Amino acid sequence: MSNFTGIIEQERYTCAIGALQTVVAIPKAVPILHSGPGCGEMIAGFFERSTGYAGGSTSPCTNFSEKEVVFGGIDRLRQIVKNTYRVLDTDLQVIMSGCTGGIVGDDIESLAQEFADEGKPIVAVDTPGFKANNLEGHSIVVNAIIDQYVSLFEEENESRSEIGTVNLLASIPYQDPFWKGNLREYKRLLEGIGLKVNVLFGPESGGVTEWQRIPRAGFNILISPWYGKPIADHLKVKYGQPYVWFHRPPIGANQTEEFLNQVLEFALNQGVQINVDAAAAFIQHESDSYYEEIDSLASFLLEFRYGLPNHVHILHDAGYTASLARFLLHEVGIVPKELFITDNTPDRFHAEIRADIASISEKRDIPVFFEPDAGKAQDMLRGINHSGRGLIIGAGWDRDLAQEKGCDFLSAALSSSYRLHLTTNYVGFTGGLRVIEDIYNGVLSTYGQEARS
Repeated sequence: MSNFTGIIEQERYTCAIGALQTVVAIPKAVPILHSGPGCGEMIAGFFERSTGYAGGSTSPCTNFSEKEVVFGGIDRLRQIVKNTYRVLDTDLQVIMSGCTGGIVGDDIESLAQEFADEGKPIVAVDTPGFKANNLEGHSIVVNAIIDQYVSLFEEENESRSEIGTVNLLASIPYQDPFWKGNLREYKRLLEGIGLKVNVLFGPESGGVTEWQRIPRAGFNILISPWYGKPIADHLKVKYGQPYVWFHRPPIGANQTEEFLNQVLEFALNQGVQINVDAAAAFIQHESDSYYEEIDSLASFLLEFRYGLPNHVHILHDAGYTASLARFLLHEVGIVPKELFITDNTPDRFHAEIRADIASISEKRDIPVFFEPDAGKAQDMLRGINHSGRGLIIGAGWDRDLAQEKGCDFLSAALSSSYRLHLTTNYVGFTGGLRVIEDIYNGVLSTYGQEARS
């Protein structure tokens, strides 16, 4: 966990119990909150439109009160679990303790074991807000499910018995606004080069049955600058599964080709039987389709060349910040200026992320700031001015700042009150095209406004 402490403004992440969204993203899995009544409401408000099967304010909760603080809340939790089994058709229940439960010290693991002994699929995990944030909580929850649930099915799911199957560790559900579309696109691309993919979350997942088969995978794919790495490390120890690590979500042709070729090489080194020619043909086809659309942009870019953004500021997590900056410079022609990483990246990853961003351009330095206080980041941006038309990519918080500075704006991070996210993806070849669409549609909308005025 990072060493950052204190009060911050415009937080772009939440506390560890926010990882209840990790549970919600597993089909027919239900989080049970052993916490105060405000925790579920807080998470629902932060993520918006993310209830799923039983998430946010609809999650079963013990609603910790003074009585439970004094006498403990295990009896109440036991009743909530029983009632949840009666009322909801669930495939997995995950008990998650909040701050009050963590302080009181209720033994939720022993309670979960009571139900597990009856054959109930249940997991308990300690997620008080003072322990971690929700990006770290995601790994804590996933590893708990692996240890307490997946491990029960190891006999019929021999470790690494399906060498051509991979477990995908990528977008954090709901924290990444584009997670559903991204997972679908990752699966399509990886299947296109000849792999079978466990995505684990969302509508493309096979639910708990797919989780039970996690040990079978020959190797894992981690797409992240840091979050999710504890899962990959844990699976490497527990099931002997190596992993290939791509440090940012691949956006556009350059990064997607690099990603797929890296995975392909790793798979071949692991002994996976892949038709290399067919895989290469698939990548080439996807790339050709991408550049066909880019070519069609030529007339538009020529006509509007003096009215398009020439530089960009990004306020996002470490992965999207590095990926978008690289994509926009090399494939769109928008120069990244000051970048702000707002996900409270642990200090031990800073140097590697800085090096990745520094490698984007040999001709210019790109200033990058690790600033979980997005209010401070905005204050810094207010004092920064560059010639030409600017673009700000960030959360809904940043729209007013963009208007204040006369910049175009793209909402691409949480919180995102001004944009509806359903199945849009920002990764891969198609994701790069979508980013271009979103940026230039925003630009064109301002021309319409100017014409009407």
